[in-house]
Amino acid sequence: MKRLTYIVAVLAAVLATTLVPTTASANGTGQGHHKCVSFRPDHGFYEAGWVGTAVLTVPDSGCTTVSVSHIKDRANPADRCQTFRVGFYPLVGGGLTYTDPVTACGPHRTVLAHDVADGTSYIVLYHIDYLQQSVRFKVHH
Repeated sequence: MKRLTYIVAVLAAVLATTLVPTTASANGTGQGHHKCVSFRPDHGFYEAGWVGTAVLTVPDSGCTTVSVSHIKDRANPADRCQTFRVGFYPLVGGGLTYTDPVTACGPHRTVLAHDVADGTSYIVLYHIDYLQQSVRFKVHH
């Protein structure tokens, strides 16, 4: 009887470890930002030490964050950190509504804004370290 109990326990453990990852993958848990669309934005303008993208609009993706990743200074590839913020439309009192600045580094996603609804228009800005700096990065929304 002890042998049968042991076999059942081993089989249950094996089945549990093989089924759990399959279930997690099927329902999307552990996939991170799987609903977000990523792209490299076009630059729109420079003003007072900040470079802004062209106006972006969140697609109907189910993604509720705006984040950046794959940050690299084109002139200095070893420099992979930059300070970013997001400016949201519509204009309020003649200006955009901005998030607090956030430092993002390298290939990892850094969230700049939470609870962003589909259809929201915004720009992503980065603070330059020197004149003529050009930073390459991806936006995920």
